[in-house]
Amino acid sequence: MDRIIEDIREYVHSRWTLGELHGITHWDRVYENGRKLLDSDVNPLVVGLFAYLHDSCRMNDGADLEHGMRAAEWIEELRETYLKDVSREDIDLLKEACRLHTIAHKTGNPTIDACFDSDRLDLWRVGIIPDPERLATEKGKEIARNTNY
Repeated sequence: MDRIIEDIREYVHSRWTLGELHGITHWDRVYENGRKLLDSDVNPLVVGLFAYLHDSCRMNDGADLEHGMRAAEWIEELRETYLKDVSREDIDLLKEACRLHTIAHKTGNPTIDACFDSDRLDLWRVGIIPDPERLATEKGKEIARNTNY
């Protein structure tokens, strides 16, 4: 795992106070899903960081519609420390993916859409079988069609 992603994983996990529903085991699965969605148009650093940051600012494990926005704001703060070696372009993509991951279906940006699908492919943990038609990438749809939940 890239050092920046590993450092973020350890830091976010160390400060996590909620349960596993949106915690480290979920984040690790989102990371692995994201790796399956990589292609030449998808930024692996952004997808990897998304895995560990997208739910990191949740206030609870239930309905928390502002958690993506809070994560996007926190990412800017992390820019001075853990994310200091990440380009502005990558930070902007990461913030947009976190901000939109619960409110948008698809953006047309391959990296952001891969972030969305990496999270949605783990919906089975809350009793929802990922619907291929509700995924944003062709690879995500294919994984959902070929997975026995």
